[in-house]
Order: sequence, then C-alpha cells, then structure tokens
Amino acid sequence: MKIVIIGGHGTIGKTVVSHLKKDNEIVIASRSNADVTVDIANSKSIKSMFDKIGKLDAIICIAGEAKWDDFNNLTEEDYYIGLKSKIMGQVNLVRIGKDYLNQNGSITLSTGILADDPVVQTTSAAMVNGAIHSFVKAVALEIENGIRVNVVSSGMVEDAYEKYKDAFPGHNPIPMNKVINGYVRSVKGKGNGEIIRIYD
Repeated sequence: MKIVIIGGHGTIGKTVVSHLKKDNEIVIASRSNADVTVDIANSKSIKSMFDKIGKLDAIICIAGEAKWDDFNNLTEEDYYIGLKSKIMGQVNLVRIGKDYLNQNGSITLSTGILADDPVVQTTSAAMVNGAIHSFVKAVALEIENGIRVNVVSSGMVEDAYEKYKDAFPGHNPIPMNKVINGYVRSVKGKGNGEIIRIYD
C-alpha cells in the first residue's frame, strides 16, 4: 500500500512509520524535513501536498494543534488555533484527500482521551477532539468510492509520559504497541466511522 503519514516525525508518528514501512510505501508529510511539506491549517497546502504525492491507498494524520491554557485565559483567537488546525486541518484532509485515494482506500485521523476524559487547561483541546469524533461518525455515512474514515483516540502514550505526567495525574501510560495497533486496525481492517479508543 502507498500511505501518506502527516506528522510522521512526531512521538506517535515516527513509531507508526517504523511499523508500517516494513510492508508498505510510506510518504512522510510535515511542516519541515519530510518527503513532502504540508501545513494542515492551510487547505491550499493540503491540495499541493496531494498533487505532489499522487494516488494513494491510505491517509493517516497524526498532527494538529490546539491551545492549552486556563479557561479564563483563553481568547477567541486561542480557540481558532484548534479550529483551524486540529478540526479543519483534518476535515480538509478528508474533504480534499478523498479525491486522491484509490477505491476502498482509508483515512485515519487522530484525537485523544481529552474528548472523553479532559483534564485542566484543555477546554479547547477537548472541544476539538470531540468535534472530530462527531465528524468521523457523520462523514462515514456519506463518503463514496468505498473509502473508510476512522479516528484513533489514544490516552497519554508511554513515550510522552515523563513530559506530560503532571498534566495527567493518575493516568496510565499507553504502551506504544497498542497505539500502533489502533492505526493498523483503521488502515488494514474494514471498520468505517469508528472511534478507536485506546485508553488503557
């Protein structure tokens, strides 16, 4: 399979790339130092990326930003960071990317446990994760050409535990192999419109 992984250099992305590149042709996309550059907050950049790559069998997005801060500090502009990047970035990957997928291709988006189990300072991040869950369930009812759209929603991964453990008190770190399997399930399985939760 020919697969583009947006965010392939991140903590989760590089692990997913390492696993999938054994049996597939992987194209890594990110804002810098990648096979192809993309800014998912810019729909023209997304279109340019797909034009460069050409036809694909699968799209995986492990990217997207949202502002973390106390609710009282968040401005309208702060919320737009997540709206433009994490929400519309991933929505536009589906909206534009479907035209570059081969029949029966798949699109896998990424969110996280905050959609269901938020912690402090995540009003914006939790909101955008929840929005993507609703989007995936709805778009699966209408997307054509046999294309499947799923989302992997992970808890705090073990490779990021030391960095983020204070923000997630009492949360169990998720083994990376479990996270990888979530993406494999989405790409290789037959599910459509699924929220693949990996929380323990």
